[in-house]
Amino acid sequence: MEKVICTHPRARRDYDIEDRFEAGLELRGSEVKSLRTSQASIKESFAMLRNQEVFLINSYIAPYEQANIMNHETRRDRKLLLNRHEIKRLIGKTQIRGYTLIPVKMYFKNGRAKVEIALAKGKKVIDKRDDIKKREADREMERAIKKRRY
Repeated sequence: MEKVICTHPRARRDYDIEDRFEAGLELRGSEVKSLRTSQASIKESFAMLRNQEVFLINSYIAPYEQANIMNHETRRDRKLLLNRHEIKRLIGKTQIRGYTLIPVKMYFKNGRAKVEIALAKGKKVIDKRDDIKKREADREMERAIKKRRY
């Protein structure tokens, strides 16, 4: 069972997503409690490779109100838990110019916090316009088909 905590609202609009990976999160207790109440955001965050490890940078997890002085930092770097062969594959792909790692959604799966990260390439403005034109043309076709049926 999967409970979605938050999603990246502009991921599909701003990036061409090529490959997806499911990664665990290394969290503190108060962070898990905040995530259970869906108080998180991955809107401005990205993933980065450092010393053969992957980190989620600039993700926001709200402070837990019932935690005392042992509360967590809201925008700290969080380690992502991936298999060694997945990390090596990411290292090879991100060295190619233009590729980046972005989080697409954060969720709970079987009681564990997970992040779906995507290997993506940024879209240019003209690509975004082409996507909008294609979407509008598809809508027009659907409308014409529905109108013809009745």
